[in-house]
Amino acid sequence: MYELIIIGGGPAGLAASVYAARKQLNTLLISGDIGGQINTTLGIENYLGYQFIEGPELISKFQTQISQFPIDQKIGEKVTRLEKVKTGFEITSDSGEKYQARAVIFATGKKPRKINVPGETELTGRGVTYCAICDGPIFAGQKVAVVGGGNSGVEAALDMAKIAEHVNLVSNTPLTGDAVLVDQLAALKNLTIFTEYQPLEIKGDGLVEGMRIKNLKNNEEKFLDVTGIFIEIGLVPNTDVVQELVELNQWREVRVTANNETNVPGLYAAGDVTDIPEKQIIVAAGEGAKAALQAHRYLQRLAP
Repeated sequence: MYELIIIGGGPAGLAASVYAARKQLNTLLISGDIGGQINTTLGIENYLGYQFIEGPELISKFQTQISQFPIDQKIGEKVTRLEKVKTGFEITSDSGEKYQARAVIFATGKKPRKINVPGETELTGRGVTYCAICDGPIFAGQKVAVVGGGNSGVEAALDMAKIAEHVNLVSNTPLTGDAVLVDQLAALKNLTIFTEYQPLEIKGDGLVEGMRIKNLKNNEEKFLDVTGIFIEIGLVPNTDVVQELVELNQWREVRVTANNETNVPGLYAAGDVTDIPEKQIIVAAGEGAKAALQAHRYLQRLAP
C-alpha cells in the first residue's frame, strides 16, 4: 500500500514525483515510458532556464533530479486498469501486477493523431513534428508544410507564415477552421493551400526532404519540397483506463478543478490529459506540482 501512485512519466508526472518526494510521501511512479511527447520534440525554446534544449535532453535532466529521491519506479509498465477500492485505489499493469494507494495522480498526457503514411514514424523528431508552437522557430526561413484544415492546422499555418520562407497548408477536406481564422489566410503572400489533398508519403534520408500528396478529385500527385512538416490534426487524450471512473469532457479530457481534483475524491489529474486550456511543457510541470501538493493535503486529512 503506497500513499500515492503517480501514473504517467511526462512533465506533469515527473514534477508531481519531485513534489511528492519532498513531502516525504511513500510514492510509486508508473509509466510506459519517460518523457511522453517531449521525446519527439526537436527543440524547446520556451522552457524557463533554457534558451534552447532538445526534448530528450530535458527529460534526462528531469530523470536525474528524480533519481535523487526514494521514489519507487515502474517504467515500461502500462496501467491497464484503475479502480476505486475500500482502502483507496488499485491499479493493474500490463504485467499483471497490482498496486494500491490511498491517492492517485493521473498524468498520462496525450498522443498526437497521426496521418499514418510511410516516413512519418521514421522522421518524427527529424522534421516531422506535432506542435508548431513548440518547434516552429526551428524552421524559421525554411519551406514547410502544415497538415490539417481545422483550427489547429489553420493557426499553425498563420504562425509559421510569420517566420517561414513558404508554407503549404494541406487538408483532405475543405478548410473547417473558424471563418475569422480562414479569412486571415487570404492575406498571406507566402502560403499555398491544398484542400482535398491527401498526404501519401514523407520523404527524407535522416531528415525530412519533402512530402508527396494526392488530389482526391483527379488523383494528380504533387511533391512538396519542404524541410519541416507540422501534423496538426489534433491530439488524443490517454483516458481509456479512467473513462468509466471520472468525468470527461467532449474531447475525452479529464475534467479537473483549479486544485487538480477530479469528481472522485483522492484521484487527481494533471497535464495534457486534463481540460486545462494550454498544452505546454511548463504548464504541465506546474500542474503536476499542484496536484502533488493537493494530494499531500488530502492525505493529511485522512484518518490514520
